[in-house]
Amino acid sequence: MKQMDIVLVGVGGQGTLLASRILGALAMDLNYDVKVSEVHGMAQRGGSVVTYVRIGDKVNSPLVEAGSADYVLAFEQLEAARAMEYLKKGGCVIVNSQKISPMPVVTGATAYPEGLLERLSEACDVVALDAYGLAEQAGEARAVNLVLLGVLCARMDSDKAAWLRAIESCVPARFVEVNKKAFELGYQTQQKQ
Repeated sequence: MKQMDIVLVGVGGQGTLLASRILGALAMDLNYDVKVSEVHGMAQRGGSVVTYVRIGDKVNSPLVEAGSADYVLAFEQLEAARAMEYLKKGGCVIVNSQKISPMPVVTGATAYPEGLLERLSEACDVVALDAYGLAEQAGEARAVNLVLLGVLCARMDSDKAAWLRAIESCVPARFVEVNKKAFELGYQTQQKQ
């Protein structure tokens, strides 16, 4: 496998770290080398969280450099826009269409930028979907991360059974079925195209 670089971005509490652990477990299950690096802003207060996942035959560094990510998995629109510098030419952004207002917007100091998804679509390959709505449909609104991973699995055209094994190994037993359902709903959005 050529090296695969994935950047996950979101807001504290959205499950970016669990998603990166699932990707790590997937890579190990498939006998690839993997490095994961997490950068926390004020995550516990709703701040930005960025996680780098690098998968390949031999991975030397955990950090994804600007312009080298194959995929950006964005749990929120503004975080997707902030992470665009990581995406390589021909890369893909998979983004939850949900908007989560950062503190300057909440306090009224600034407005949430309009037209982000349109601007992203003009710049690169974008898969935008209501992952929050699909997670609610699965029975757990917090499973946005698994919906996005389902989309990623379909886009990568990879072994779905290996992804399900990774989910089972990383998610507490009582939440496995609802998370697998959210993953499947994300996966199915790409099968309809």
